[in-house]
Amino acid sequence: MTLPAEGRLTVELAGLRRRLASMLYEVLLLLGVLGLTFMVPMLIVGVVWHVTPPGWFEWLYIFAVLAGYFIWYWRRGGQTLAMQTWRLKLVDAATGCEVSRAKGLLRYALAWPSVLTGLGLVWALFDDDRQFLHDRLAGSRIVLMPPVKH
Repeated sequence: MTLPAEGRLTVELAGLRRRLASMLYEVLLLLGVLGLTFMVPMLIVGVVWHVTPPGWFEWLYIFAVLAGYFIWYWRRGGQTLAMQTWRLKLVDAATGCEVSRAKGLLRYALAWPSVLTGLGLVWALFDDDRQFLHDRLAGSRIVLMPPVKH
C-alpha cells in the first residue's frame, strides 16, 4: 500500500496464484462449515422424524448456508477465514470500501457458475488485472493486504 501525492491510498491487486490458493483453502474450511450447518441438522431431522428432504431442498439449503457464510464475512472486514490467511480482502471496485450486502450477494451468485464451469479462471488469464469474471460483473476486487508487523 502506498500513499500517492493526492493523498489517496492505493493497494495492490491480489495475484491469481494467491487467490487460487485461498480458494483451495476455503474449500477445506467449508467442509467444516457444511458439516456443522448441513450434516448435523439433516441427520437430526432424519433420525428424529425419519424424513429425508428432497434433493432440490438440500441444494437450496447449502446455497443459502454458504451465502450466509460468505456475505457475513465479506461485510465484516471483507475477509473470510481463508482470505485472512492469504492476506486477501474483498473491496468494492468503485469505492475501495467493503462491498454492500447486495453486491456481496450478486458476487456470490455469479461465482457459482463462474467457478464451477471454469469460465472465471479462463477469464482471469486474459483479464488485464487478472480478476475473475464474477468480480468484474459484480464490481468487486480482491486486493492484497500488507503483512502484519509484530
